[in-house]
Amino acid sequence: MIYDGFPRYTGFDPEVPVWIVTPDLDGCIHRFFDASSISPSGRYMGLFRFLSEQKLPAPGDVGDIVVVDLETGEQSVVAKTRGWDTQMGAHVQWGAKNEELFFNDINTETWRPFGVKFNPLTGERFEMDGTVYMVSRDGKQALSPCLVRTGATQAGYGVIAPADQVPRNRGAADDDGIYITDTTTGKSRLLVSIREIVETAVPKFNLDDYADGDFYGFHVKWNPQDDRIMFVLRWVSHTAGLKYGPDLITMRADGSEICRPIQNDVWSKGGHHPDWCPDGETVMMNLRLHDAGLSLIRARYDGSGFEELTTVHGSGHPTLHPNGRHILTDVYLHESLAYGDGTTPLRLIDIEKDTELVIARINNDPPWPGPKRELRIDPHPAWDRDYKRAAFNICDGGVRRVCVADLSGLL
Repeated sequence: MIYDGFPRYTGFDPEVPVWIVTPDLDGCIHRFFDASSISPSGRYMGLFRFLSEQKLPAPGDVGDIVVVDLETGEQSVVAKTRGWDTQMGAHVQWGAKNEELFFNDINTETWRPFGVKFNPLTGERFEMDGTVYMVSRDGKQALSPCLVRTGATQAGYGVIAPADQVPRNRGAADDDGIYITDTTTGKSRLLVSIREIVETAVPKFNLDDYADGDFYGFHVKWNPQDDRIMFVLRWVSHTAGLKYGPDLITMRADGSEICRPIQNDVWSKGGHHPDWCPDGETVMMNLRLHDAGLSLIRARYDGSGFEELTTVHGSGHPTLHPNGRHILTDVYLHESLAYGDGTTPLRLIDIEKDTELVIARINNDPPWPGPKRELRIDPHPAWDRDYKRAAFNICDGGVRRVCVADLSGLL
């Protein structure tokens, strides 16, 4: 149930009901396409709010943690944070229940980022040693790369710190990699290092190809069953100064059985945004397999069973519905599937019929996207845990707002 006082989004006649759920708070975004901003019960949304949309954030700038009650329409700032960046905010997300809202903050004296477990119903705050990139569905463990290092390959996804406080990796670091935090005790440890990944992954890395550069971690994700982990590993050349084709890494939850299902020789031809499929055994992403454009592919965690899912062109941030038939995705403004006027389609792709339906056409072109588009607005459509509704970001009247669409009538 969604509060009937929320304004409906009616631009371009959406195929499904769409509500603007942050009408009274400018500058809001939800986190990403791989985890729901809607609480496990379906009642609340956890969001991040920019206090300025006209300038790039500086280290220590404050942002808001917002909770929206989807039943009553109440939109509340429940906490403040200085630990965020422009694309993912403070990684606001839920644990296993409405009383577990997670996000990041940073100590501006030491410039050490840390995760927060927050109860929005009581205001109780628990600070953890490690940071939060993705929390397991049972709420017990949080995974993260080093969030102050992620900007070495791409701005927007970590936590902003002064340049002289950002560690630099050399080659395959043995003191950086995937960190795991026990959300009950708050204790954090390095689960697996980049060096261990590079030296043990199957198929093997040809280390001669990586001699003149450094590895950094980027996205890290639990599968829905919390028993496998996905990690995007990137490499930066010392001489070319360019991001090398990344590798997709998977492993068991304990850091064992490290695999490279999608290797850089394939990914470097073009592609982006891997994600776990609902079965927890396979991954999907956009890859350039043909000259015509991106394809939507799926493969097992070890790379076997590689397949192209549909002839419909890939794009944006794709996720597969548990019915195994429907893919929800968006489109970047620079992609050929965009309309060229600052608007883009949200698409529901039917694998069985090999067709697509534009469920909504939205504006996601902000008045000031930043010098390197750090402040761009990506819709990042994300299912709720019942796979009936989806949250996404839009630009409405020149400001960031969050929408919720009800797709149950199409599934």
